[in-house]
Amino acid sequence: MRLRLHLTALALAATSLSGHAQQGDGSRVAIATAIVKPDKVDATPARMAALKAPAGFTVSAFATGLKNIRIIAVAPNGTIYVSRRDQGDVLMLKDADSDGRADGPPVTVANRAGAHGLAVHDGKLYLATVKEVFVAPIRTDGTLGPLKLIIGDLPDSGQHPNRTLAFGPDGMLYISAGSTCNACNESNPENATLLRASPDGKQRSIFATGLRNTIGFDWHPRTGELWSMDHGIDFLGDDEQPEVINKLELGKQYGWPHVYGAGAIYPQSTPQGDISKEDWKAHSTPMVLGYTAHAAPMQMLFYRGTGFPAEYQGDAFVTMRGSWNRTTPSGYEIVRVRFANGQATAVESFVTGFLTDGGKTHIARPVGLAMANDGALLMADDANGVLYRVAYTGAGKATAMLPASPAAPMQQQAQRGDNVPLALVRPETAGDGKLRVQSPAFNANGAMMAKYSEYAEGVSPPLSWQAVAGAKSYAVIMEDPDAPNKPFVHWLAWNIPANVTSLPEGLQEQARLTAPEGVLQGRNTRGSMGYFGPKPPVGDPAHHYHFQVFALDIVLPPGWGADRDQLLQAIQGHVLSKGEVIGRYAQKQAPMK
Repeated sequence: MRLRLHLTALALAATSLSGHAQQGDGSRVAIATAIVKPDKVDATPARMAALKAPAGFTVSAFATGLKNIRIIAVAPNGTIYVSRRDQGDVLMLKDADSDGRADGPPVTVANRAGAHGLAVHDGKLYLATVKEVFVAPIRTDGTLGPLKLIIGDLPDSGQHPNRTLAFGPDGMLYISAGSTCNACNESNPENATLLRASPDGKQRSIFATGLRNTIGFDWHPRTGELWSMDHGIDFLGDDEQPEVINKLELGKQYGWPHVYGAGAIYPQSTPQGDISKEDWKAHSTPMVLGYTAHAAPMQMLFYRGTGFPAEYQGDAFVTMRGSWNRTTPSGYEIVRVRFANGQATAVESFVTGFLTDGGKTHIARPVGLAMANDGALLMADDANGVLYRVAYTGAGKATAMLPASPAAPMQQQAQRGDNVPLALVRPETAGDGKLRVQSPAFNANGAMMAKYSEYAEGVSPPLSWQAVAGAKSYAVIMEDPDAPNKPFVHWLAWNIPANVTSLPEGLQEQARLTAPEGVLQGRNTRGSMGYFGPKPPVGDPAHHYHFQVFALDIVLPPGWGADRDQLLQAIQGHVLSKGEVIGRYAQKQAPMK
């Protein structure tokens, strides 16, 4: 199918499905775009024989007839698991005789609607659907024990339902959660992110934001740093937006939906809170490298094995499922991302030929990618259902596997700000003035109503405090010292105007407020902006929530999204008075679903 379109600014807005009102900013954009969907043809032996790979490599069918196979996970003993989203199951395959072909037909080991993301960890298989994560023990024959639900409230999916999973070198479970749309302001802060969860699913936070649809990610085997490829925005023309290689770090924002690529401004969207796009750009981390627009990056892995020459070790491979929004189709391949000194330097084609007949047809949509125990790559095709094997048959293979990725970089990021005193007694807030703080919603050291918790409405409670002579602004820091990471930061707000001495219930959860005008909010421990209510483990004794208010002799420079330590550094030496009110909250039983 080939369709040529000319999008006006109005049509561009319609493609974005924005859930928030757009504001005029003078944009006038007309974009020529295309819908070109090569037809699927059978993966005949002759067509597979025409696949191209570097000298010394061969591409063959490990298994065929598997229908909509998507993500691949390989257990330490070599057992292969593949998910099938459309069939809603997980298949198991083996190669006991090491002949490069699956031993007999696959065995169905799990059934869940929308089965997609897979990860093997500590003798268990983890499985993600759109909204859930399940875990099951792997039996000695490779089949699974009963599936146990450990997460049941992942954000809604919309346009990007394909959750993927991977365990980091820090032992934590990372979960991709794509955007619900092409480009819009999300109402759920967990959309368009990478999430970080404990293996039991009981703790979860947002690791990085501004990621439209990051299916593939992995940790560099030598540096331990996290790298990914993100899907670019559609309908910007044949060559925009490039597919994006990012180095992901805790708390960073990667541009989407208002900024993309190396810092280009998306013309249609409007940031919330009267934030300008230039301001959004200043708070965004640009891509490290770009690749051909609309190629659709999928599963990603760093090569650690001994099945390829040593020069491939430490480089990454990514499947490109292929375009539908480009005049000349892109993707339909496996690419190699070259690294030097731990940094991505170039992207090049590795296995091609899945796009056939001059781009009019295709025999595969590459999705899953994993390394088999013999060092060969396995690639899942969700068009014709072929599980491909890419092996090196030449001389000069690597002699030793790369060790596991070092855990320190991820651990150090996660532990920043842990096991420190409450803000009120930190040196950065030194000051003699006492400030009376109260809430009409609860007594001092009294119980907070459920509606202020994340088990219910999760709205911020009303606060008030006495006016302080000479104050130019006020700041609020809410912390829970009873949480495991001591303290958990629930709320950061600053540049509250000097003439404002109270905050109403239910403030907006966004980086900048327009009521009260100009109040800025920061990143809480959950990883979102604004208030995040109490969410102590069910059955815990009541946790104590310290609402700390600081009167400052300055208005802080513009800059939203700071974390607690950045805010404390900014207010150091400017605290005139400070005070707090403490509320308690316990969740005695799990909420009804």
